[in-house]
Amino acid sequence: MTSLSSASPAPSGSPSLSTVGELRASGHVHKSLRTEIRDNLLARLAAGEDPWPGLHGFQDTVIPQLERALLAGHDVVLLGERGQGKTRLLRTMVGLLDEWTPVISGSELGEHPFEPITHASKAAAATYGDDLRISWQHRSERYAEKLATPDTSVADLIGDVDPMKVAEGRSLGDPETIHFGLIPRSHRGIVAINELPDLAERIQVAMLNVMEERDIQIRGYVLRLPLDVLVVASANPEDYTNRGRIITPLKDRFGAEIRTHYPSELAAEMAVVRQEAHLVADVPEPLLEVLARFTRNLRESTAVDQRSGVSARFAIAGAETIAASALRRATILGEDAAVARVVDLETAVDVLGGKIEFESGEEGREAEILTHLVRTATAETVREHFRGLDFALLVEAIEEGSTVTTGAAVSARDVLAGLPVLGESELYDQVCERLYGEGGGDSDGQRACAIELALEGLFLARKIGKDTDGSETIYG
Repeated sequence: MTSLSSASPAPSGSPSLSTVGELRASGHVHKSLRTEIRDNLLARLAAGEDPWPGLHGFQDTVIPQLERALLAGHDVVLLGERGQGKTRLLRTMVGLLDEWTPVISGSELGEHPFEPITHASKAAAATYGDDLRISWQHRSERYAEKLATPDTSVADLIGDVDPMKVAEGRSLGDPETIHFGLIPRSHRGIVAINELPDLAERIQVAMLNVMEERDIQIRGYVLRLPLDVLVVASANPEDYTNRGRIITPLKDRFGAEIRTHYPSELAAEMAVVRQEAHLVADVPEPLLEVLARFTRNLRESTAVDQRSGVSARFAIAGAETIAASALRRATILGEDAAVARVVDLETAVDVLGGKIEFESGEEGREAEILTHLVRTATAETVREHFRGLDFALLVEAIEEGSTVTTGAAVSARDVLAGLPVLGESELYDQVCERLYGEGGGDSDGQRACAIELALEGLFLARKIGKDTDGSETIYG
């Protein structure tokens, strides 16, 4: 460990002050962690800035509750089904910390130079006075995260006696023999515990003093360390009642228990997918909308076990899958641009079934349920965008024997080239403009996607037929 009196290189972009004397002369004021978070949150709100970038669908529900909890200085537990953004919400709290904060150089717990709390730091402060060296810690280093697992120990979270230090000759009564766990090491920072109910109950008991009295007890030691730490946690409600639980005394020590939820608006659902998905090809907005509607339909389906939820990762993985399908097709067929189309939705249905928990009476019907719900989502998207558009000429041409061939092995250019000629009708342009606005799409792939969506809508409305044969789909 670095000596408490030695200088250490200043991180790039940090303040240049390097001693306690310089820090005191600068007029620096020490704030408690909760005061720091409260002041920064209020400053963001007063300036009209969003303290929670990248979070969608919580603005009128979860966010106000969380902000009130932080302003009150409460420890927080978030309850919600999987894939509701609980962990992302916890990680975003780092942005409410000061960008840089001074710490005593080499101190094990990152203590503030004006308030040393360990024996070693107090001794160094008394010895060196204003010449005590300080370092600067970025806010990203003041957030610690632990996934609670059944094998997590008291030593992991709180600490234990370090046998190596005892072997060096220190007595067991010496506080220097203690190796601190995650929570003490998060002094002046945020510690997040994911899936809190999975912690064994005896481990939860070990957290009681930290949460209330803010001291730690290790194998009979009682160290009155005034820890300044914000404890935040997440839990899934089904784990809360079945696999594990938060013990009542610990639950009582959290000042706020906040329920999260899936996005209530379609636009928020799409925004999450657009933000989180890593797409290797262009996925037009209409397909993202179908995936978002598909996900929402699953959450309302009686065939799906809603206790386990349908994660936002479902739609994200779906978008990534259809993008990969488009890239594969473009590579094989030599297309200039890889653009996902309606035919790629089938690939998502094929691989995403394992991410859903179905009710026990639905064994063997999983593929049927998924296919029905994705078709329902497609029909809803078609009605939303093509309402009032007259497809009579296209239906008439198909009834007279014209066909449109598409599929995983058919290029966008071939799809467009095989469309029935509708005389001077601007129907195809109108379809594209309904989806993409004026100009109607930037590429053959986007136009083919729009036409396929219209054809699929006509099929689902039983106005035309469809036959799938291997890698080809024929509307006729």
